[in-house]
Amino acid sequence: MFGRKSLMAILLAAAMWLGVIMPASANVAVSSPSVILIESSTGQVIYESNSTERRSPASITKIMTLLLTFEALKEGRVSLQDQVIISEYASSMGGSQVFLAQGEIQTLETMIKCIAVASGNDASVAVAEHIAGSEEAFVDLMNQKAAELGMVDTHFEDCCGLSDSDGHYSSARDVALMSRELTVKYPEVFDYTKIWMEDITHETKQGTTNFTLSSTNKLLKQYQWATGLKTGSTSKAKYCLSATASKDGIDLIAVVMGAPDYKVRFQDAQALLTYGFGVCKIYIDENKDPLKSLTVEGGVEELVPLRYSGEFRYLDTSGSDLSAVEKVLELPEAVTAPVAEGAEAGRVRYLLNGVEIGSVPIVFGAAVEKAGYLDYLKKIFGVFLLQESA
Repeated sequence: MFGRKSLMAILLAAAMWLGVIMPASANVAVSSPSVILIESSTGQVIYESNSTERRSPASITKIMTLLLTFEALKEGRVSLQDQVIISEYASSMGGSQVFLAQGEIQTLETMIKCIAVASGNDASVAVAEHIAGSEEAFVDLMNQKAAELGMVDTHFEDCCGLSDSDGHYSSARDVALMSRELTVKYPEVFDYTKIWMEDITHETKQGTTNFTLSSTNKLLKQYQWATGLKTGSTSKAKYCLSATASKDGIDLIAVVMGAPDYKVRFQDAQALLTYGFGVCKIYIDENKDPLKSLTVEGGVEELVPLRYSGEFRYLDTSGSDLSAVEKVLELPEAVTAPVAEGAEAGRVRYLLNGVEIGSVPIVFGAAVEKAGYLDYLKKIFGVFLLQESA
């Protein structure tokens, strides 16, 4: 069961994620109607304005396409060297494209570059067909993943964002959610989103030609800490951007939707990121220090090893001195068998100026069965043999 302080901490984190609580000093000059700024590793909201407003997402839709692609790679359903055959339908995509021809074959890795760098609608559809058999089936997977991530203000109708249908929508908050899922789970995506310019080769019946992929994310040249992620624009969506950046161990995601022109989307994203890096400090405890074993009463073993369930992270935007964070272990003197591996044995709590800012469970590192009659006889016999040999 959660203690009162733990429950309050959870509620506070949830409130911040929903955008209810923001730093009192937040004063970011942005012109776009819907924006959000979050810290990536914790998911904590740093600043937001109209972040749950449903808007046309344009090509930042492709963040979900990339997420499902990297998920399929991780699960072994596809590989980077897969041969992706371009269908007539995929080659017919308008808007932003890399001019793939029907019947052309490219590796999946090249297709990822075409999506991440040049925002190719044709490449997005080709990848969707390769993974799911059809764009329609892939879009079903997109909506399933959106529901799984809690993207309550999102519905996809295509895999590239070319549609201006009222049924194809998302929100700045939801875009931040899927951007975080992609970049935290699959940081290798940055190998592609950091590319500014790269050539690919078209091999078709008409011959072999080179084509230069040029990044649509001008922030890569304008902002030294930029790492990605995806731009988008249509007449309905106007100008959108999910921008990622990393500085001094802090990773931020700034989402801008509905900017009046392409310059404003980059200016607003840069303003948000600069503000975030100015106010954010992060406390990280990797919890790699060894823990003493715990005494087990009535077990086949007298001691059980312990381990932390994971690391601890705390993001501060109030200017607190994080060197004052205290780490307090809460463990019993002994436990009674049986003990299940992975079960919670206690917690390590973190305090800042006497106030709990979070905790991490400490779990049993092994299972210990309850001792039976024969186990006690073995122990007694073992003690007797030791006394005899002495």
